[in-house]
Order: sequence, then C-alpha cells, then structure tokens
Amino acid sequence: MRIIRQGRTLRQTAIKLLASALLISGIANAAERPANGSDGYAGVFIGNGWTDNRIVDVDGFSNWGSPGWTTDYDEDGFIGGALIGKRFAVGGIPLRVELSGTFGDLSGETNQLDPEGLDETARTEFRWVAAARVGVGQSLGPARVFATAGLAAAGLDNSVTDLDRSGLNDPWHLDPDDSFRASATAAGWTVSLGAETQLANAWLLRLEGVHFDFGYSTHEVNRSANGRCGPGNPRRPCPYRIENKLSILRLALIRRFGLR
Repeated sequence: MRIIRQGRTLRQTAIKLLASALLISGIANAAERPANGSDGYAGVFIGNGWTDNRIVDVDGFSNWGSPGWTTDYDEDGFIGGALIGKRFAVGGIPLRVELSGTFGDLSGETNQLDPEGLDETARTEFRWVAAARVGVGQSLGPARVFATAGLAAAGLDNSVTDLDRSGLNDPWHLDPDDSFRASATAAGWTVSLGAETQLANAWLLRLEGVHFDFGYSTHEVNRSANGRCGPGNPRRPCPYRIENKLSILRLALIRRFGLR
C-alpha cells in the first residue's frame, strides 16, 4: 500500500505541539496573574464523540463509472481523557493555555462504497487525540465562558476491505489488491466553546464542545494496475480520498492550583 498524502509525520506533529506549548507557556509566565489568583489547573473528563468521515471514490472504481462518488460514515461513542492548563492575563485580557488527551470508542464504517455489491467496507478509527490550545474567557455571573483554538494530532486508522467470490455459492475471500489499511499520526486544527462554574474553592465543573479537523489523506487500490479506474480510464492504481473530522461534547471536573 502506498499512501500519497497523510497529513504530517509524527515528528513534525510533535515539534509543532511542543513549540506551541512552549511559546504560550512563555507568554503566560511573563504575564500578570488574574485578579482571582487562579494559576494552573488539571482535570479529567468524560463525554461523547461523533466521528465525521467521508470517502471519495475519485475515479469511480468501486461504484463503477461514478467518479467522485462520496460516502459519509458518521458514528458516535463514549470518550474520556485528561487535561492540564494555565490561566493568566495579558493587559487585563483573561487568557488560558491548555493541553489535553482523549481516548475512547471513536470509530465508524460503511459498506456503501459499492452500493450495488455491498462488498467493500470503509472503516476509520481514532485511537487517541491530543491537542494544544490557547483561548480567551469572560465571566458571566456565576459562570465563565471561554473559546479556544489550536493544533491537534490523532492516531488514525483508515482502511478499505474488499471481499470477492468466484460464484454465488463460493465463499467470500479478501482481495488484498483492492484493500488497504493505513495507520498514521494525522495533524490538524481544533476549536472549542465551553462554560465552567465553581463547585468549591478549588474545584470547577466544565461543559465543553470541541471540534477537530484532520484534513484528508489519499490511498490507492488496484495497486497491480490489472483493472481500469472506471470506464475509459487507463489501467493504473486507483485513488480514494478520505476526510476525517471529529466532534466531542465533554463534562470535566477540574482542580485549580496556585490560589491565593
């Protein structure tokens, strides 16, 4: 299997996340502390995640003769994770920097790639998601609302499984030439909107919606070039384009540190 494009490499992603965290941390250390004395915080969260995946049959190889055939496969599942961050102020503007890690049942699949034969299954799984974000907040009565944006990385598995059989009474078998499985670390961006309220002196309860976009990757089937990528096309490997997005709604319990 040859991956034409798959976001960025693990090393590039790690460097960008680390650089972002160090830069924002440096700004925070140089900034004045907020009036309420809040410094750092850490917490855990649970919630639900919705995968938003799309596969495009660029040349109409599976759905024969329908170039650009698009299939969406969106499913949801339970998620959990942890976060750590710091609140500060610059010029009287309340800001925050935050790192988070998410794990859970975040997969989706469809057998509609070939809507007539139903013998090709596309599947996506998010094994983990990490993010580095910076945001701004504002107090509204007993709550504080905030919005953040930043960089994200995900352990992402994309695959297509093609099953063939010689006759109606013959058993199904895997066609490896028209199947693939790609495991990679994908890079993307993230935004969020949330609100938090104080439970006790050092504890916060937060409700937050987060969106991740990891762009697209391109993969090839018919790698032996023994078939055409649709009517009238030459015999060559045939591309699929897969787009991956994720949205989560999470409830977090947060412990604040550095109170005075």
